[in-house]
Amino acid sequence: MITIMLKDMTINRWTDVNVLYQIYPRSFKDVNGDGVGDLAGITEKLDYVSDVLGVDAVWVSPFYPSPQTDCGYDVSDYYGVDPLFGSMADADTFIAAAHAKRIKVMLDLVPNHTSDQHAWFQESRSSRASAKRDWYVWRDIPNNWRSISGGSSWTYDETTGQYYLHSFMPSQPDLNWENPQVRAAMKDVIRFWFSKGVDGFRVDAVWVLSKNTAFPDDPVNDRYEGSKDDFGAYIHRSCKNGPRLVEHLRDLVSVTSEYSDKYFLFEYYPDEQLGDVHAQICALHSVAPGLAAPMYFEGLHQPWHAEHVGRTLTDYLRTLPDGVRPSFCFSNHDQPRLVGRYSEAQARLVAFMQMTLPGLPVMYYGDELGMEQVDIAAERMKDLFEKTIDSGGRDPERTPMQWDGSLTGGFTTGTPWLPVPKSAAWKNVDSEYGDPQSWLTLYQQLLQLRREPLWQRGSFTVVDTDTGYVLAYARELDGQRYYVALNYADAAQICALPEAIVDVVAMTHPGAVTVRSDGRVSLEGFGAAVLVPRAGQGSPVVPSP
Repeated sequence: MITIMLKDMTINRWTDVNVLYQIYPRSFKDVNGDGVGDLAGITEKLDYVSDVLGVDAVWVSPFYPSPQTDCGYDVSDYYGVDPLFGSMADADTFIAAAHAKRIKVMLDLVPNHTSDQHAWFQESRSSRASAKRDWYVWRDIPNNWRSISGGSSWTYDETTGQYYLHSFMPSQPDLNWENPQVRAAMKDVIRFWFSKGVDGFRVDAVWVLSKNTAFPDDPVNDRYEGSKDDFGAYIHRSCKNGPRLVEHLRDLVSVTSEYSDKYFLFEYYPDEQLGDVHAQICALHSVAPGLAAPMYFEGLHQPWHAEHVGRTLTDYLRTLPDGVRPSFCFSNHDQPRLVGRYSEAQARLVAFMQMTLPGLPVMYYGDELGMEQVDIAAERMKDLFEKTIDSGGRDPERTPMQWDGSLTGGFTTGTPWLPVPKSAAWKNVDSEYGDPQSWLTLYQQLLQLRREPLWQRGSFTVVDTDTGYVLAYARELDGQRYYVALNYADAAQICALPEAIVDVVAMTHPGAVTVRSDGRVSLEGFGAAVLVPRAGQGSPVVPSP
């Protein structure tokens, strides 16, 4: 077992943070035995996060008061803690304990919409003359915009005889970001949590903050074969990605000028129907370089092809504005786990790639154990949002963290809110601790390696390998250089790199790579490795054509 030893007691600045670890509070650790994870449980497991994994920043999904129609992304009070997760005192204790472990704390911010139970919306819907009427979007006649959860984006409210806009569920009315009072109120929310020591925010669903305020219909998507009520039945030119998106985000992030070392990550999915994907992502990178960045999700859906992945990464990284830091996110609470989209061996390769790319990787709790998607029986599904669109739901990637091999995975003494799979008997922290072939050991090695500044800030150059099955890239900083080689084939491959290789410092599994006497490298099927070249400090690497 590798235990990470930190060099000093200073909390890293965001520019030096090694990795961001997402914790879904419902599923991390339950202390009070009600079957739902809580803040006290997160606090209890900070030793694991810091000392075992070597994580130095966590992102915690919403724990604000909420009716839980969207598992907390329907906020009824931005200034509180839902009793389901504990109290404000528990939140204060967690933040202080994380800082004592040199861990930065990032919370979720849900700025596009509130719960329909929020006091703001209750006042807004009370009368057309309400002082907060314009805090939400009301119309006499709805257009054809479609909700991401299916059906119309407009719901009729009998109290005042108008329709209100909701980009998601009817229980999640959209705030009107054209109203400066709304923007000021959201910045006050940020100030409240910053004053409590929170270090940053992951900002939810930013693509819908700005809309076309003329409210034209969206054009029909003639290529879509499903129901005309589906979100995909339209090309979303007006209901999202509006003309003031960057302006609104820049205004939101401006709060950082009042504090030291705060950071924002934006949840943003570019839309190919709206034009150049890279241009959309880069526009968000331009919001506040060094203070905010969008998460990069394109790795979630790439074809399994070494050359294609290499081109995609190169195109993205070379177009980034100066001073920005990419954040590669390959799984989260809304997306299937790595072991779910891929085989175990392929998933290890993807994890290996993520941890050897530049910038700030965002990893999802339990991926370090190889946790799997779990089949959830219909009667046990909790994801009301996904039930509305019959997609199979997001519950399969939200199951409880697997701490030991017991029936509840060591998550709770009660009945877990979602089922724990049988594979928890061998895929758990206790079982994987010290096993050289385990997922946990792989992540420990990679996270320890990433403490070298080269992996966070070094250059990235795809290089030729003499085989289309192996993606290889050089990572270099201040004359120090490593190569990363990833075999996308299920059979062994021999590859040549620009320099002869003399050593291996990390690999997907023991025996995954062999360095031949001629300096070439033999990689097992789906094997990957970090390699040390003979020259080590020679001339800069020439990229692959």
